[in-house]
Amino acid sequence: MMPTLPHFHSLRGAAVEAVRAADLDVKTELAQEAHRRWQARTLSLRSPLDRSVPARPGRPERPILTPPTQVRRRSLGSLKGRIALLHAIAHIELNAVDLALDIVARFAGEPVPHSFFDGWMQVAFEEAKHFRLVRQRLNDLGADYGDLPAHDGLWQAAHDTRNDLTARLAVVPLILEARGLDVTPALQAKMRETGDHESAAVLEVIYEDEKGHVAVGAKWFRFLCARQRKDPAATFQALVRANFRGPLKAPFNDIARAEAGMTPSFYRSMTASTSI
Repeated sequence: MMPTLPHFHSLRGAAVEAVRAADLDVKTELAQEAHRRWQARTLSLRSPLDRSVPARPGRPERPILTPPTQVRRRSLGSLKGRIALLHAIAHIELNAVDLALDIVARFAGEPVPHSFFDGWMQVAFEEAKHFRLVRQRLNDLGADYGDLPAHDGLWQAAHDTRNDLTARLAVVPLILEARGLDVTPALQAKMRETGDHESAAVLEVIYEDEKGHVAVGAKWFRFLCARQRKDPAATFQALVRANFRGPLKAPFNDIARAEAGMTPSFYRSMTASTSI
């Protein structure tokens, strides 16, 4: 049964309402419905009736949020371990829904082409799909999102870059989403080794879509750098130093990153062996 969606007056208004929504069925359906209406060009970009962008996204009472160091890691060889991994991925995908919507809502006043919002609403649509897929897989295994603790580090990246679109693009798609390209193939292989081909198939969908998400980030990061007459790789490195805690983690999936428009000149000099 489709949830009842809050009323909205524009794409920005829909994105704001979706970020605010604590009901995750409402959040994901609204993200996808806003995408459909925007693609059909039946929505304006902004309206004076839009509500303000919240400092934090709406969330259900569970999961309990804890510091990253307190989230237990388990072996994928056990059912509990696979559930824990899928729960962590569901949490990442839920945050990714809100991050894509937030970039639309927060930066709707930026002087960028409408195709910028086409790209980010496509990302929001697919992140909502990912969350639903992972949650359904958890249900198949007798669990649900919210059963385990999760950490809040991803949303901190949004807060830290809330006033700078170029910094947001550097940190969220070009670091956080690109990291998914690095680690997902190994997780897929481990799932297959345990015989959990259903979970591996879900990870494959996410992996292929995430290439496009990093590509959207790289495209618009390069666009903004070109407009400012700045070197993209040097600008990326400066923004990472200013807005991201800690070094970038190897190993890197250079092939997938390059397909998405991120060459090694962006990140190779910023690994854990290099002081930043």
